[in-house]
Formats: sequence, structure tokens, C-alpha cells
Amino acid sequence: MSLTGLFVPLITPFTATDELACGALEKLAHDVLDDGATGIVALGTTAETATLTSAERRRIVDVCAGVCLQRGAPLIVGTGTNSTTASVDTLAELDPRVTAALAVVPYYSRPSEDGVVEHFRRLAAASPVPLLVYHVPYRTGRPLGADTLGRLARIPNVIGFKHAVGSVDEATVAFMGSMPSDVAILAGDDLYAGPLLALGATGAILACANVAARPYADLITAWRDGPIDHARRLGNRLVPLARALFAEPNPVVIKGVLAASGRIPSAHVRLPLLASSAEATAAALECWQPITG
Repeated sequence: MSLTGLFVPLITPFTATDELACGALEKLAHDVLDDGATGIVALGTTAETATLTSAERRRIVDVCAGVCLQRGAPLIVGTGTNSTTASVDTLAELDPRVTAALAVVPYYSRPSEDGVVEHFRRLAAASPVPLLVYHVPYRTGRPLGADTLGRLARIPNVIGFKHAVGSVDEATVAFMGSMPSDVAILAGDDLYAGPLLALGATGAILACANVAARPYADLITAWRDGPIDHARRLGNRLVPLARALFAEPNPVVIKGVLAASGRIPSAHVRLPLLASSAEATAAALECWQPITG
């Protein structure tokens, strides 16, 4: 599997009465692929996965897998937990149409870095599909050094990383400069997508692409193929949109914009999240319309 280009971590559309809006999810999956995405990610953070029932998760994967099979696009599914055994069990139950699994660094437990490496050894050995490591320390509470990231990259069946550390820090620079050529790094912070692509990321998993897939797909292409000046200008144009869409907890503002533009039936989110404020949605729409219109 080649991990290049834009992968969109889809939101989970709900009706105003808190039911899954599967038709809207299917259309959104087609829309982002039409707009240049390489593939989609189901059951990521942006999907409010923690609030979904097991039956809802299966239904979401079924919808996304059907679209990806029809379109010949890869499907990545979020599978990780902070329990190694539970994560292995989740991997064993993956839909056979899934292309790769995205597993987060164990959260809350705050294991040692050696413990993180052993966790991923067990997952990679058990996984029926290639594995991506999701490194997001401001959610997990477990930062990883460049040496540990390099150890993870050398585990058989680990094919890449979603790298979302909220900055371009020393570990990121060292990590990016030492990756094996067969291991992909996907930028996972919307605000830092441009800098990570400039450092050599092969693609990105970006929540903002739910509302602006075409510009983000173009950004990745421009950093890969040039001209670099165009890539830099486009990245700078997208910064205000990323800031606006993350002004409140992900994905509430994204859902507010999608609902306001008629792409999902409601902006409903599940507790403990609250729906986007009118001010935040309006500010994001103001940034979004010149870019996509």
C-alpha cells in the first residue's frame, strides 16, 4: 500500500434526533474522493468514535468500505485503544475490505517508551492489514522521542505514522530525517501540514479536508511536484481556515460548517461535546467560502 496524498478522517453525521445519517456519510465519502482525496479514514477522533456503539462502528465501516471498494480507494480504520489485548481483539474483527489500521499510542496509562514499542510489536504481529502508528501526545499524554519513533518504524508490518505533535519540534526534525524509505509519514496536524510536507511527509490525514478536500489535496500535490512557491502560498491561505475550524473542540466547528452548507442534515454532536457556537461557525464559514467558492 502506498501512503501518499490526502486521507480524510470523516466525521460521523447524525440526524437532529441523534441517529446515524448513513446516506450523508456515504455522500461525504464520495465528495472528498471526487475532490482529490486518495482515501478515507473511518473511526478516527474526528468521527467521535468514543461515543459510538459497536453496532454504529460496524455500520460506519460498512458504508465507508462500500464507497472505497466502488471507487478503488484505500480505507484506513481507527482501531487503537490503551489496552494491548483489546486492540488485538479489535484488529482481529476488522472488515476484510479494510486496507490499513490506524492505532493510537496508548493513552491515559502513560506507559514507558519501551512499553509503547512492545505494544505495537504485538499489534503489528497480530494485524491482518498493515499498521499505522498514530502519535498524538497532546491527546495521549505520552510523547515519544526520535529514537523510539525510529524503533517503531522498524517493526515489521508498520508502514507509516500519523504524526500530530502540535509543533515542529526537535524530535520531529530528527525523526523525519531518518525514516526508512518504505515507511510513510502523514501529517496529522492541520495547522502544521505545510511544514511537515516541506520536511518530507508523503501525505496527510487532515480533519479540515471534510470541508475543503480539494485545497488540501492540491497542497500535498504542490509540495510533492511543485512549484514550491505555490505550495507555500496555498499553505498560508489555509492557515486561517484551520485555526477557525479548530477554534472549538474537533469536530464541532467542522460539523457546523458542513450543516450550514447543506452537506449533512444537522450539526449534532454527542456529549461530552457541545455543538459549535454560532460565532465559531460563522467565522469558519467566512474563511471557508473564499477558498472553496
